[in-house]
Amino acid sequence: MADSIDFFMKPRFLILRPNLSRSRPSFSLPIIGTRRERHRGFSLSCPVMDAKKAGGPGSSVEGEGRDGVFSLTPSTKSDVDYLGESTKGDLNVQREHLQAYVEIGALGGPIEEIAMKEAKEAETLLHNLGIADALAVRQSPRGIFCSRTLNLRSIGAIGYDMDYTLVHYNVMAWEGRAYDYGMANLKSMGFPVDNLQFDPDLVIRGLVIDRENGNLVKADRFGYIKRAMHGTKMLSTQAVSEIYGRELVDLRKESRWVFLNTLFSVSEAVMFMQLVDKLDQGEVPAELGPLDYKGLYKAVEKALFRAHVEGQLKSEIMAEPERFVEPDPELPLALLDQKEAGKRLLLITNSDYHYTNKMMHHAFNKFLPNDMVWRDLFDMVIVSARKPEFFQMSNPLYEVVTDDGLMRPCFKASSGGLYSGGSAQMVEKSLDLQGDEILYVGDHIFTDVSQSKVHLRWRTALICRELEDEFDAIIKSRGHKSALIKLIQQKEIVGDLFDQLRLALQRRQHFRPAQSLEATNMDDSELTESMQKLLIVMQRLDKKIAPMLEADGELFNKRWGYLSRAGLWDKSHLTRQIEKYADIYTSRVSNFLYYTPFMYFRSQEQTLAHDPHSYTIADI
Repeated sequence: MADSIDFFMKPRFLILRPNLSRSRPSFSLPIIGTRRERHRGFSLSCPVMDAKKAGGPGSSVEGEGRDGVFSLTPSTKSDVDYLGESTKGDLNVQREHLQAYVEIGALGGPIEEIAMKEAKEAETLLHNLGIADALAVRQSPRGIFCSRTLNLRSIGAIGYDMDYTLVHYNVMAWEGRAYDYGMANLKSMGFPVDNLQFDPDLVIRGLVIDRENGNLVKADRFGYIKRAMHGTKMLSTQAVSEIYGRELVDLRKESRWVFLNTLFSVSEAVMFMQLVDKLDQGEVPAELGPLDYKGLYKAVEKALFRAHVEGQLKSEIMAEPERFVEPDPELPLALLDQKEAGKRLLLITNSDYHYTNKMMHHAFNKFLPNDMVWRDLFDMVIVSARKPEFFQMSNPLYEVVTDDGLMRPCFKASSGGLYSGGSAQMVEKSLDLQGDEILYVGDHIFTDVSQSKVHLRWRTALICRELEDEFDAIIKSRGHKSALIKLIQQKEIVGDLFDQLRLALQRRQHFRPAQSLEATNMDDSELTESMQKLLIVMQRLDKKIAPMLEADGELFNKRWGYLSRAGLWDKSHLTRQIEKYADIYTSRVSNFLYYTPFMYFRSQEQTLAHDPHSYTIADI
């Protein structure tokens, strides 16, 4: 070990000093070190990998040790475990070595006792190595959160979207310029936009545009609308109830509802809501024709479409990517871990070849070791994929054959290729993988996650960068929420007594005994006076609770509150979509670096209203 790497311990950290004499890392771990140390390359000796590289006994099957200690479960011999996950990719101890353990009694005794001892020792060793355990990582803004159990070991290929997935943009810069180009197009059409400015805080992902009413709404998991904005002005709770009291958001009605699936939706929503104000104020010229809110939305949609199609926006970004792209030095290393673990990596993006190459070169190449370039990470690259059609039907496939993007028709995809168009079925056939053997990672809840899940049953991961800000906001508002919940609970207790006394009074008026002898024996004045006092207390509590409830989540967004919540207790419509279609979700791809390519993600307990107790890791 000392020949491979020099290290010294600090509490909760392992500071790494890379051995620059090695040309390649032999084994990498998601260890927390300095940024420079993490992306320049370091190594730990690993007999398993060293044997494989040397062509020794461990090289015949990936994962076998020098003496053939381990065997890897192939797909032909895989089974399904007790959680319904494939055992493909699991390591097994060879029979003779397992027998040796039995003979010497090394692991004898009740498994409950052995497991407790080994778990404690593992926890101590993780701490000493400076590696955060999975629970600690999950309870952080950089955690990977699991909706449906996922065994990464059984995944043969991982596909990635590019924009806002592998390449994260500064929202103010990218969407701000998209807004500028869109507004310039609207101005050329005759719309009054001179005094308007881009305001990204006006909207958040997961809201829904109501094209009929010119509103932007936030719905809960059932589709009930909890908050709404007309133009740029928030509507009162009373107004929301009057407009939407008998309606639910139904995303299948595409002519009316537009779901903000991604950060790319921000500029469009801001433009539309600002122009709703202009339309209401009568500032839209009459020569543009009689416009309703639906017609106004079509104009905004057309203006933004022109901004993207004409290419000026992307040309500007390609000329100065440092203005728009937020670098993530850890991201290429996370993909490198996956590739070296035997995962076949795919890039499947709707962006064209020239833009993709420029963005990936800027975001990846300077952080990769040993003169690697971004193309070296991927077994297959598909540009201009035309998602969601890519997952739904078969389109012509073209091979990109020159650096300037020259293409030729192609009828079969192969490993290492660079293609344009095609379909997911072609990818499956080329890789000889299908369904839940492929994980697709993207930021668009519909185009990336929903459609790959619905049509192909691929496993899915959603990237949602805003989770980091929301996590921080939740931590900072714990005191506020604790005080709010305490007041609500006090009101519930006071209200319960008030309701019981009210029922006792009702029964008395009908000459029936109250619920208990004590309540029956209360005289009328005592009963009335107690109810009066309790009612005043509840009314004062309501005045205190209402503004606190309105302010809940304002540290994330002052208008809409938290991304994942709709009200104090319930989940938002976005969260429901994530739970339905995304097996795992996280804020950025580089978060995989804090886990391993062999991670077994287990979904957490979904508590029910009638559950008497909720089990946590601490209980176990």
